[in-house]
Amino acid sequence: MKNIFSNVIRQWYGPLTDTLSRSFGQFGLGQVPADKVPEGTTSLVCGFCSTGCNLEAHLKEGVAVNITPTVSSPVNIGMACPKGWESLNVTKSLDRATVPLIRGNRKDAFTPTSWDDALQTFVERFKSIQTKYGPESLAFISTGQIPTEEMAFLGALSKFGMGIRHGDGNTRQCMATSVAAYKQAFGFDAPPYTYDDFENSDCIILVGSNLCIAHPIMWQRILRNKNNPQIIVIDPRFTETAMNATQYIGLKPKSDLNLFYGIANILIRQGNIDEQFIRDHTSDFDAFAIHVETYSPERVSRDTGISVEQLYQIANAIAGAKRASFWWTMGVNQSYQGVLTAQAIINIALMTGNIGKPGTGANSITGQCNAMGSRLFSNTTNLLGGRDFKDQDARRHVANFLDIPEDNIPNEAGYAYHEIIEKILQGKIKGLWVIATNPAHSWINQNMCKDVLDRLDFLVVQDMYRTTETAELADMILPAAGWGEKDGTFINSERRIGLIKKVLRAPDQALSDFNIFKLIASYWGCEQMFEKWRSPADVFQLLKELSRDQPCDFTGIRDYQQLDVASGIQWPFPDKGPPQLDKQRRLFSDGAFFHSDRKAKFVFGSPRHMPELPTKRFPFILLTGRGSAAQWHTQTRTSKSATLRELYPQKNYVEMNTADASRLGIRNGDLVIVESQRGKLEANAVLSPALQSGNAFVPMHYSETNRLTLAHFDPVSKQPSFKDCAVQIRKPDYRDG
Repeated sequence: MKNIFSNVIRQWYGPLTDTLSRSFGQFGLGQVPADKVPEGTTSLVCGFCSTGCNLEAHLKEGVAVNITPTVSSPVNIGMACPKGWESLNVTKSLDRATVPLIRGNRKDAFTPTSWDDALQTFVERFKSIQTKYGPESLAFISTGQIPTEEMAFLGALSKFGMGIRHGDGNTRQCMATSVAAYKQAFGFDAPPYTYDDFENSDCIILVGSNLCIAHPIMWQRILRNKNNPQIIVIDPRFTETAMNATQYIGLKPKSDLNLFYGIANILIRQGNIDEQFIRDHTSDFDAFAIHVETYSPERVSRDTGISVEQLYQIANAIAGAKRASFWWTMGVNQSYQGVLTAQAIINIALMTGNIGKPGTGANSITGQCNAMGSRLFSNTTNLLGGRDFKDQDARRHVANFLDIPEDNIPNEAGYAYHEIIEKILQGKIKGLWVIATNPAHSWINQNMCKDVLDRLDFLVVQDMYRTTETAELADMILPAAGWGEKDGTFINSERRIGLIKKVLRAPDQALSDFNIFKLIASYWGCEQMFEKWRSPADVFQLLKELSRDQPCDFTGIRDYQQLDVASGIQWPFPDKGPPQLDKQRRLFSDGAFFHSDRKAKFVFGSPRHMPELPTKRFPFILLTGRGSAAQWHTQTRTSKSATLRELYPQKNYVEMNTADASRLGIRNGDLVIVESQRGKLEANAVLSPALQSGNAFVPMHYSETNRLTLAHFDPVSKQPSFKDCAVQIRKPDYRDG
């Protein structure tokens, strides 16, 4: 087998030398060749959030030693948040996964092994599960954190080559709602905006979005706005962004759908709609107008806790604006009725003609650095290029282009994330491959998730770090390179395709995910199917052609070098017609959408009841969200930086209303127990008027937070609703040991 491994290395990677040479002679995979990157600086896209900032890597002997923001970038214009500044330091950690690790029993310690032995075991165990239990018995869970080329390779390898029918990404947790809403409204998953719209609006409405903390560079773009805009923040919590708004609307949790139906009703009654745009460019408006008639200001005031006067203030601000823009993030997306809520926001933008023009749009802000790449090319919810697995013509096109048997392409997307978890619980899925994500921390109702993962026959975790909560449950850990240690592209929130580069040496035997997928293809025996997938740059060219004539067409981008020079290029960028080299380009300026009739659709429905209402025992509604600009998701990376750790509390905390705390005898800084029907955690109490009475807030970043959350989902997007469950807050007692 070692000869086979060496032959694979020779065939695919060439004579690179790096730290792997200790194990595999002259055929190493992880080092940056000395002649690959010139001395001086080189720009690359940040690997944290979806803003997609450009950073300058300052090089010494071909390796990055420092990071500064790129002044000429059309995205961040010389700015960076704390995470961006610390991008290099989070890779330098003693708990990096550096060699393959395996154990025979989950009670045993991991032992190092060779790549050859690890990959043999990987293939033998997964194939034996397939043979014993059938093709439905394997699944993968991927990520919005790795380059588009790696996502596409994983999706093609697993579904076309390995026969793994079911796979989903952690983007299901953050962006599935917006994907579904855009498809319903526009006919394609197409966020219409550009970051310049932050600077061109005279009315900016932020819904469930704490932009100051979650996307600080975007907030800086708002601060550059010279139109003295109205900034309206709609959120049950008085966030840092709300503190800087011109108007704060503190509504009841999950009442935003009723709110937007009520605002639509007011706008229609007052005649503050763009009738010509509605007539020429939309469908089903009349039915929508009838639907919202019953959402009178008085009813909506009762439903939301907002005064009738405030409802009219919002409606009149929209009506009086020359350019109104609507922005939302997780406060909308992570909801049991998120798709309808996102659609209601889109409906208001459409009915007022606030789309396709500078400073307008119904704009979903993405979470992860490459969630947009995942949405189009991960081969999970969509067939490559935003196609539909159910479309036979689409399957045939992809099969012919990639020169693979059409029968290898599934005719459906496969299970969603929560369905994969359910099938493991039911004993239907026995083997799971987790790539660059940490479900044992981030998945809703964490205690149940950990129990489910423990039931697997074989769990493989492929990650930068060996100490994540999910890695600690695994049977095998495959050491992966991280940001800055490999090449590829990310797609940011405004659809900008940007370049990441290999400017660091991956530690010891860690490989890029791309190279791991290559090796797995060889050991599995399907490497011939991927002969064209030699490098990320080659795969970029394949994906470019697969985008042809799709709404996301970027066939006009020549190569990585063009992306580098341009500091990223937004799709669509087809190779027909004059080149569209404007640095900022929004969609729908011609009023044409992606449905067959070229019109946008009004979509609507009845609100649903909150599944878990407060009770006498659990009287508070728990909200979760971003805690600090220095924290990122499960803190897998940000906790590695001493600088970032100094910028946020090390112990979990719960924000609660001052009056609620006084009633319970809780003082600021007290240690308290936050408990739901599913679990409990310890936290320090932070008393704040930012929370309405009856609400509580715990940041999502701490490992224990999702012990509390209730596993319930939007019926359309299947996205989990992390931001509403019933909890109690109390002082510790004998029940807590």
